[in-house]
Amino acid sequence: MDIQEKLYLIQSELVAPKNMKNNFGNYNYRSCEGILESLKPLLFKYKCSIILTDSLEAHGDRVYIKAVALLQDGESRTCIESVGIAREAATKKGMDDSQISGSTSSYARKYALNGLFAIDDNKDADALNTHGKDVDSMRKELTLLLENNADKFPDRQEGCTPKGKKIIDLSPVELAKAISHLKK
Repeated sequence: MDIQEKLYLIQSELVAPKNMKNNFGNYNYRSCEGILESLKPLLFKYKCSIILTDSLEAHGDRVYIKAVALLQDGESRTCIESVGIAREAATKKGMDDSQISGSTSSYARKYALNGLFAIDDNKDADALNTHGKDVDSMRKELTLLLENNADKFPDRQEGCTPKGKKIIDLSPVELAKAISHLKK
């Protein structure tokens, strides 16, 4: 297997959930550390390694951290890389200069990893579109789609998604995503 095939398999198998919560902004996110934690078993499986490096770049009076994520095939020693760039804030309340640099480095590294492993941090606009449907009709549509595809989800319990979440508890966004996914 060449490095392109290994990257394809890692991208298709990698699950890096947004398991961190920002209580101030009320949103979930994934961290660089979380991505690496999910990635390490796949790197071992496919005999690859990841190398993360940072460098500083100044543009005018702004300082940027450029992070490079390098995937190396442990067998052939060939590499594929991706770059992420983040701007250092001049000041950040409650942080000293080294903490500002560290958080900027983590941010740049996360985006280098996102690029390399096809991790999308953006919401899919189509998945968020409810097409004018109310929640009840969306629940009915999802239930019908799941029933019509019952052979694909033999362990699914009635009234639940294949992952066991109750359909009644899904938000409109979650319903739209599930419907969109099943239609594909």
